[in-house]
Amino acid sequence: MPEVIAGLTVPRTAAVAEATRLIQDTTSPLVYHHSRRVFLFGLLHAGRLGLEPDPELLYLAAMFHDTGLLTPFSDVEQRFELDGADHARKFLAGRGFPPAATDTVWAAIALHTTPGIPGRMAPEIAVTHFGVLTDVAGFGWGELDHDQLDAIVAAHPRGDFKNEFLKTYFDGQKDRPETTNGTVNADVVEHFDAGFHHTTTVERVLGSPWPS
Repeated sequence: MPEVIAGLTVPRTAAVAEATRLIQDTTSPLVYHHSRRVFLFGLLHAGRLGLEPDPELLYLAAMFHDTGLLTPFSDVEQRFELDGADHARKFLAGRGFPPAATDTVWAAIALHTTPGIPGRMAPEIAVTHFGVLTDVAGFGWGELDHDQLDAIVAAHPRGDFKNEFLKTYFDGQKDRPETTNGTVNADVVEHFDAGFHHTTTVERVLGSPWPS
């Protein structure tokens, strides 16, 4: 039987089952429960907005979206979102997903912290972003069904999510703080590391080699 939480169905595919086991085994309960909530909140937003994402691709995007915080860094030092997107691309490509599907999941993960843009893209990309915003910052709190929200949190408890998530968020980037420049991630690193100051756009413009 399919798994149903708050009236929302988790897809039953080999890739979904394997990704679920992989995230449970290689990350932490915090990331696992957060990722599952992101998928479910994403479905709520899809229903609210009349979008029809591919549920399997949405699930895979949600499950891999924060793996870049916890898995080994890539050969090239880069934003954690890109690490997660690259891990997901490799997972999907290795299981025969077509390039269009892997590109969609890659973009959903790579852009999930980027304000303003993913919400105007393909449904899987948009609602991954909205699901993340809901779990992290309460986006759409007044527009979503609270009985469903309660059922989702009952299935995947938050615990001390705010504090534990921020610690995990920082820990995954503290050794590569320069990758956060120009992103919302810099806020987190600056909050926990008083010695870090991200280079602002104004500093980049004024410090360019152009004489004027």
